[in-house]
Amino acid sequence: QVQLVESGGGLVQAGGSLRLSCAASGIIFSIGAMGWYRQAPGKQREMVATITGTGTTNYADSVKGRFTISRDNAKLYLQMNSLKPDDTAVYYCNANFDLRNYWGKGTLVTVSS
Repeated sequence: QVQLVESGGGLVQAGGSLRLSCAASGIIFSIGAMGWYRQAPGKQREMVATITGTGTTNYADSVKGRFTISRDNAKLYLQMNSLKPDDTAVYYCNANFDLRNYWGKGTLVTVSS
């Protein structure tokens, strides 16, 4: 059984930076696409950034130019710069391992104005 655990969330002032990490535990034989999603109170969960197994990245328009997704084997990162109050949300890690889809439990990012 594979588990995903996010870390790096917290409180930051507008204009600041945070780096989120997603650590995968368990036995993994194949790594597919991975990504970060977020959900703010009262809003739908939305895609923030994804990275395919071959390294192709995709970003939501709202974070393009500010966030960077990267991967090191089964460990996923999200570098967030120039944070805005609208970035406040619970951020979730998503991964495809061995033809299965996994979600982390989320880490809270709060950006104050």
